Amino acid sequence: MNTVLWILQIVLAFFFAMAGVTKLSQPKEKLRARLPWVEDFSAGTVRFIGAVELLGAIGLVLPAATGIAVVLTPLAAVGLAVVMALAAVTHLRRGETQALAINVPVLLVAAFVAWQRFGPQAF
Repeated sequence: MNTVLWILQIVLAFFFAMAGVTKLSQPKEKLRARLPWVEDFSAGTVRFIGAVELLGAIGLVLPAATGIAVVLTPLAAVGLAVVMALAAVTHLRRGETQALAINVPVLLVAAFVAWQRFGPQAF
């Protein structure tokens, strides 16, 4: 099971790192073409979301890999699950139900990783 969790953590980390770097490195106007929801938020908020995603990605892997502050790994997974829940709410409010096809599975995987890493079999 530990191998499966590591695979899920790495895939989630890659997904969130790419999303975070994109939001941090691109101006809001450029993001609008691919991410229409950015219209509802300030440029600072979009950058904050990107920073949270990037830090969450780092938190999914680095603490567990180094053995330092390993409790941060499930906490990062919980945080990213919350990010995806909020993203789902935003998409629902905007009527972008097709985005839920990504939001919900990613939320479930993040929640699963958190649940497993918080459990007695953790690490």
